[in-house]
Amino acid sequence: MENVAFIINPFSAKKNYAPFLNALQKKVNNPLFYISDSIEGTFNFIDENFATTDIFVAVGGDGTISTVAQKLIDSDKILAIFPAGSGNGFSNETKFSKNLDELLAKLSNRKVKEIDTFTVNGKLSINVSGTGFDGKVVKEFEKTERGFKNYIKVSIQTFFNYKPINVQFLTENFQQYNGKYLMLNIANTRQFGNNAYIAPKASKSDGLVDVVLVKKFPLTYSPFFAFRMFTKRLKDDSYVTYLPVAEIEFEVNTTNWHLDGEFNNIKSPVKIKVQPKSLKILQ
Repeated sequence: MENVAFIINPFSAKKNYAPFLNALQKKVNNPLFYISDSIEGTFNFIDENFATTDIFVAVGGDGTISTVAQKLIDSDKILAIFPAGSGNGFSNETKFSKNLDELLAKLSNRKVKEIDTFTVNGKLSINVSGTGFDGKVVKEFEKTERGFKNYIKVSIQTFFNYKPINVQFLTENFQQYNGKYLMLNIANTRQFGNNAYIAPKASKSDGLVDVVLVKKFPLTYSPFFAFRMFTKRLKDDSYVTYLPVAEIEFEVNTTNWHLDGEFNNIKSPVKIKVQPKSLKILQ
């Protein structure tokens, strides 16, 4: 497996990365790998091996993948993935499975596709980022043990007490959408993770992202929202609005954001900008 490097997040997959590494070492002779202890460590490893490596494999969740991708943007280097996160939204959308043999076959074939990414005030996002309710949920979720059940539990607890955010668009064409929202999401792909499709029509290769505005809805609407989200049927209605854009700027009265599921503090004004075909990914 020449010119391939594996970057393993030891905190993903319930901190149980040993089975993956053992299987890899049985199937690949002397693989180049790095067990990451920090974002800085990951960056240093990529820099040290950049000249001699064609494909960097991120072993982890969306946050790990986004970290690796930061160093590969607008280069000839290729991103591959072995999903090991709690949601694996980006992995699902780019058709990477938890099957090592399938990954090794892709690494041998080396078919590549260029996809879009975007930035939030200059910070990279490859999948879905947002503020409001889900930004608060991610902040609280990081205080718990990761896992889908805990995510749902935190989401329900947060929903009842959460006050809508106030969004004021600075981009003139969108000022008609100024108002209060439960959450605002920027979707480069269709799903958060766990097959929760917040933007069913989003495409990672059309030069646009979907800005998803969700008004706070009554409890009676919750089952409909959940059903539509998990069956790819969310669409514009009295509570949900989709704005496909290449660039947009707004102010929001919170700094709680998540970028690809990782909590971030981001101050207003917020500028979203698509970077078309900026990342090469293995197919």
